[in-house]
Amino acid sequence: MSGSSHRLVVVGANHRSASLSLRDALFVDDAAAPAFLDGLKRAGLAEGLVLATCDRVEIWAEDVDPDHAARLVGEALAVRAGLEASTLAPHLYTLSGGDAVRHGFTVTASLDSLVIGEPHVTGQVKAAHRLARDAGCCGGELDHFLQAAFAVAKRVRSETSIGEGPVSIAAAAVQTARDLHGEMGGLRALLVGTGEMGELVAESLLAAGLKDISVTAPRTARAEAVAKSLEGHVLAFEDLRESLASFDVVLTCVGARTVSVTSDMVTNALRKRRRKPVFLVDAGIPGDIEPAVNRVDGAFLYDLADLEKVALEGRATREAAARAARNIVEAEAQAFLKGRAARAAVPAIVALRTRFDETREQVLAEAGNDAAEATRLLVNRLLHAPSEAMKNIASEGAEWRAMEKTLRILFRLDE
Repeated sequence: MSGSSHRLVVVGANHRSASLSLRDALFVDDAAAPAFLDGLKRAGLAEGLVLATCDRVEIWAEDVDPDHAARLVGEALAVRAGLEASTLAPHLYTLSGGDAVRHGFTVTASLDSLVIGEPHVTGQVKAAHRLARDAGCCGGELDHFLQAAFAVAKRVRSETSIGEGPVSIAAAAVQTARDLHGEMGGLRALLVGTGEMGELVAESLLAAGLKDISVTAPRTARAEAVAKSLEGHVLAFEDLRESLASFDVVLTCVGARTVSVTSDMVTNALRKRRRKPVFLVDAGIPGDIEPAVNRVDGAFLYDLADLEKVALEGRATREAAARAARNIVEAEAQAFLKGRAARAAVPAIVALRTRFDETREQVLAEAGNDAAEATRLLVNRLLHAPSEAMKNIASEGAEWRAMEKTLRILFRLDE
């Protein structure tokens, strides 16, 4: 029986390895994913899923031959992007075995996201899992890994304060915007409404380096007044839908009991932005942004309750939580790899037991009721083939020391 076992392989591009335009060319949306996965399966890949978000496009695969799997995925992604495989290759990273397991756990636990601790990515991995399973491309080994990854993400959430961050709600908004987009200087922000909390967050963004802010509100005169105090521009309220794509940060504080920003508006805006993410803060009471925006890929929506959670302890605690979370990931990865290695030995163990049982039955039939003869025959039969193999290996020299060490461990010869 073969001792081969599947290994996890990750091939992809993210915000660190590839430009937005290249990630856009590689992007595999939900509608295209089943056909893409089916192509990989027909090409010979054992199992796989597509994780495509605003900051990464990755294929997570299981195969007995990692190099073969990586080559198939690289070629498929090159076709997707309309490039030669050799042209695309420098922009892709390939991880296998333990490195791939650690990466998958890290991504699922939201430790490799633009916003560390943002739970959105865990849902994206779950959605990718469902899609691959429905397409018939996710079987026992990949499913086993994903269940372990979700358990790691849950443990990180429950055992660390990874979601906690800066000291005040306004500072939390600033820190989250910076985590998502980088420095403030080149960003454009929009304040929708003129409520106090929205204005406070806007002032904090400006203090952090933001230079371009616009204000819109149902009452133009109020929007003009706030825009003047913030040294910003006024946007006509009726132009909100068409102009939303122009802004990297959207703050709302209308509180009018009617939704000002819908998921449809945000989806259209992100399409125009070519999936460049947008950070939304809903400071309205009641809320101004449709909750369904949370499900839009590339939209990071926070309300006051979310920001309060982020603001509990401060950045030092958040960094300590990230370190603790990565320690959890490493421990869980080691345990997973050890368990997988142990499971890989099971077929050989079963085959060995079967052979021993078959030999035992043969010996008993030959020896009848003579116990001494039966045990003598059994020992001779069981040791004959291994003894010949050991002599041959020892005569060649190179592998004998490792073999001898293994034998002494297996049969406790030194006890």
